[in-house]
Amino acid sequence: MTRLAVAQASVENAASGEQVARMNGDAGASEHPVVAEAKRRAMAMLEQGAAQREILQVLVAAAEKASGGNSVSSILVLDQSGLLRNGASPRLPQDYLDAIDGLQPAPGVGTCAAAAATGQVVLTPDFRADHKWAELRHLPMALGYQGAWSQPIKTADGKVLGTFGTYFREIREPGEDERRNVAALACTAAIVLDRRNGSCQAG
Repeated sequence: MTRLAVAQASVENAASGEQVARMNGDAGASEHPVVAEAKRRAMAMLEQGAAQREILQVLVAAAEKASGGNSVSSILVLDQSGLLRNGASPRLPQDYLDAIDGLQPAPGVGTCAAAAATGQVVLTPDFRADHKWAELRHLPMALGYQGAWSQPIKTADGKVLGTFGTYFREIREPGEDERRNVAALACTAAIVLDRRNGSCQAG
């Protein structure tokens, strides 16, 4: 079996496990076609040896498109020193990316840094009301963003590789569809970031 086949099977199995775990009435919901196509394209690019950032940008673009274009997504990747670095954030300005470059994961800092530290989804509906953004909220708010949320990108054994963050221009939390879409894309991102294992942890 090729690496592509193994990786695709892992994504499908993880997505199936997530659906089984969701017993709140929509567990049978089909995958968004934009998400499904982005996952397929990402795995093909991985097999062809495309650059990591190019593949991650496909996943980021899919998250934004699936949300109706009302959000901006960003993948941050943990480097060898355990610091968060830009993996793919095509719609965020470079000065913002420079300002947050090298963040140390910490449960009491921001949204992505907290998600990377805890390995859990972190919701920040309103930057003004969240103490974790006390030192940083001026950065996204200067760009018109009011809130964010972050999905950790994890291997099958739970190792955090990075985060899949989403910024909103209004005060709100992500809907169930948004959370499901990003969880699936983050699972594929884990495979891209950890090519040797070709596995991920959904949700």
